[in-house]
Amino acid sequence: MGEFQILRIATIAWVMFCTAACAASGVSEPRPAARAEAAAPAFAGALTDYKLGPSDRIRLIVYGEPELSGEFSINSRGEVSLPLLGEIPAAGATIDDLRAKIAAGLSEGYVNDARVAAEVIEFRPFYILGEVTRPGEYPYSTSMTAMKAIAAAGGFTYRARKSSVFIKRADEAEERKIELTPDLKIYPGDVIRVSERFF
Repeated sequence: MGEFQILRIATIAWVMFCTAACAASGVSEPRPAARAEAAAPAFAGALTDYKLGPSDRIRLIVYGEPELSGEFSINSRGEVSLPLLGEIPAAGATIDDLRAKIAAGLSEGYVNDARVAAEVIEFRPFYILGEVTRPGEYPYSTSMTAMKAIAAAGGFTYRARKSSVFIKRADEAEERKIELTPDLKIYPGDVIRVSERFF
């Protein structure tokens, strides 16, 4: 028996032993999804369930109807003004919700079996206040983090507390104190406040 075959048999035996030992002890390998959930930071995640709001800009394509297609902004009342349909409530809906609502509205006497595609092309801005060099309103970009937001505002002042920030999400009534980590996500409409440290 060659050296390679001996090594292969030994490896298989070791794997079988480890599997049996784990089963006997009740220990199982955590699922990849479970590991990912455990490692996920606060508020991490994509914008798949993003709720639309004022100042968001969307692109609509009504197939076969170029005069009904275009780019539209959600106004301060949370509505989007569309050809034929007029003012459609949009705030609080996801882009898929809005797309379905528009398709249903057009199919009721305007377009036979309307097929509509929709996407957000410009998100509402975020705001950063407190101990940063240039507090104010800033345009949102995907994959925005708190650290990127602070950098966009010129960085910390010398008085800034750098271990945590206060964030008020667009759909929340009050701000929350959150540990400042490199992957802390920022979402459209968020208000970030960098507090002053105590000397």
